[in-house]
Amino acid sequence: MAGRLFLLPAWLVDESDPAAVLPVPVLERIRTLDAFVVENAKSARRFLAACGHPRPMREVAMAELNEHTPGAAVAALLEPALAGRDLGLLSEAGVPAVADPGAALVALAHERGVAVVPCVGPSSILLALMASGLQGQRFRFVGYLPAEAAARRAAIGELERQSARDGETQIFIETPYRNEALLADLVAACRPATRLCVAADLTGPSEWIRSEAIGGWRAAPATIGKRPAIYLLLA
Repeated sequence: MAGRLFLLPAWLVDESDPAAVLPVPVLERIRTLDAFVVENAKSARRFLAACGHPRPMREVAMAELNEHTPGAAVAALLEPALAGRDLGLLSEAGVPAVADPGAALVALAHERGVAVVPCVGPSSILLALMASGLQGQRFRFVGYLPAEAAARRAAIGELERQSARDGETQIFIETPYRNEALLADLVAACRPATRLCVAADLTGPSEWIRSEAIGGWRAAPATIGKRPAIYLLLA
């Protein structure tokens, strides 16, 4: 009989207390597992230790699945579950398999008849949308915008047009060291009435959320810094 694949949320910022962002049953489940597929082994060990995992980390089986993992290597990662052992899937931050390479393992689990169990926990996409005051009935997550400046500005213009046409909140993320460049382009390129929300360090002690029209951002400029942030736009 196959084991189960548990989709386990992780903290969004590692200054958080896992007990403050994860339900008790999820923490208890994490502590019972001794085999994990993770995005980054070093940070996963730190997270598991903070969750109060009872075993020494050297006794916990851990395999990595990230953007560098060849597609042909994914099948081997599911072997513990196929052998009857419950397996945990951990993202680097937030919920696994959403804007995360873990989706490949989940798809394979369904193909191989392994039960997939999603567990409750923080998602930066939904937390930011909840806090934004923007359109929550129609929204689209588009991941990262282009890194090159001209292409990024063109993408912003297209997102604003789509948002105006469809009445849809556009949600996207950026590498922390490009936060200031992205914010500058958004404030410069968008119409004054377009609404922008930026949510940084969600669930952490330095959580910061600002949501207002572009005109307000221009009147009172802000600095985000090099920290995890998510952006929401509604024209």
